[in-house]
Amino acid sequence: MDAIKAIRNRRSIRKYKSKVVTREQLEVVLQAGRWAPSASNKQPWHFIVVRDAEQRSMMADAHPYGRFMRDSPVVLVVLGDPNRHPRYYLADPHNAVENMLLAAYAEGLSTCWMGVRDTEIEPKFHELLDIPEDLRVICCVSLGYGDEERTSTRLPLEEIVSWGKYGNKTEG
Repeated sequence: MDAIKAIRNRRSIRKYKSKVVTREQLEVVLQAGRWAPSASNKQPWHFIVVRDAEQRSMMADAHPYGRFMRDSPVVLVVLGDPNRHPRYYLADPHNAVENMLLAAYAEGLSTCWMGVRDTEIEPKFHELLDIPEDLRVICCVSLGYGDEERTSTRLPLEEIVSWGKYGNKTEG
């Protein structure tokens, strides 16, 4: 799939069919995360694949904006590891997540990214998934076959781009 097409067409989906996501599809998505760029190539991430319905249900109960995790066949939990990179362990995992979102879309799957880090949800996920205290729960991603069409818009470039200095609306 064309990368620009995937970037422009992928959207967050919060309703899923009960269709199974194959191990092969998951490995494509996880490999995409593994190949993300990271500072000094330290790769300060770890991924937990959650398929179990009871676990997903408990995660859905813990996350006020992720109730739909109960119905998505898979949830990926993305961790940051300060032991691998003490400065960029909070940032680099987001590169992996974006790669995984795009790879899932290319595989015909739908996703929704949900923040966890620095919220009251993070300690709950530590407990539910037996995550060591020295690791941070960055986010989670629901994954499956979407059962809704989503549309969203983006701000025009003129509103979000400056040239040379902040506020310059023209180049030169």
